[in-house]
Amino acid sequence: MVGPHVPELRTLELLVVVARTGSLSAAAAELGISQQAASSRIRTAETLVGAPLLMRTRRGSALTQTGDLVVHWASRVVDAAEQLDAGIAALRDDRRAQLKIAASLTIAEYLLPGWLVTFRTHQASLGVARTEFAMTAANSERVVELVASETADLGFVEGPQPPPNLRHRLIGVDELVVVVGPAHPWAQRSSRRVRPATLASTPLVVREAGSGTRTVLERALRDLPLAPPALELASTAAVRAAVAAGAGPAALSVYAVRDDIASGRLTPIRVAGLDLSRRLHAVWTRGANPPAGPARDLVQWAVAQTHSVGRRT
Repeated sequence: MVGPHVPELRTLELLVVVARTGSLSAAAAELGISQQAASSRIRTAETLVGAPLLMRTRRGSALTQTGDLVVHWASRVVDAAEQLDAGIAALRDDRRAQLKIAASLTIAEYLLPGWLVTFRTHQASLGVARTEFAMTAANSERVVELVASETADLGFVEGPQPPPNLRHRLIGVDELVVVVGPAHPWAQRSSRRVRPATLASTPLVVREAGSGTRTVLERALRDLPLAPPALELASTAAVRAAVAAGAGPAALSVYAVRDDIASGRLTPIRVAGLDLSRRLHAVWTRGANPPAGPARDLVQWAVAQTHSVGRRT
């Protein structure tokens, strides 16, 4: 729950722009508000934070030490809000939509919103009309059905292999990570390592049948007898919450759990000799390449963005 000291999102956005431009008036102009309104927002934020955030200089406005710290935190909030806005906009299936996308849940939750934000920024930099998207989030099996029936123009799926009945292009490679809650016995081991047989014989928290995540896990353990699931849940977020609450181990995308691991909410467990990698593919119905126009451009952009992230991590 958000506490009483957090400024509203528009004020955080204003602070981030001030940090970039070095001027409150320039930031106000960029955001389309008056300087008086901008000053009022800053004063309110300083009251909430309990310390000055800006100081006047001969060159304009400069952040105080506290302001620098708040902007560092606020930048992540503003970035997340932009991705949320892009994701929600893509979910609106209205007449303006030019490209209908279906995406598996991990991609829809953790990758596609970022692709859409940066893709639209790239379009704007080229002076190209902004593409409107309509997005359906589903498991990989359902995404294949939507693309095959041409209900969706373009799909993004995850799994060990691309669907055989669709054209496809490799977007990137993902890795499943076995995670447990910090109180789980595996987290108390000094090595934090288990054997594949131990993982297979343990009731796990899993996604529903048909999901790319579950398919990869079951294929990796196909030569071992599997214990019945501890829980079967329909979303990655639900699996993460159940694992953190102590329901049992799970195997989830590194994209989905890296923040939880960094915060200590989940603990990664190594499984020796087990291949939990999977491939992320764009899929479409016909032609060697995705349909010309926004679909092809978005696939190329997704490939570039995913490879860029891979080089940084």
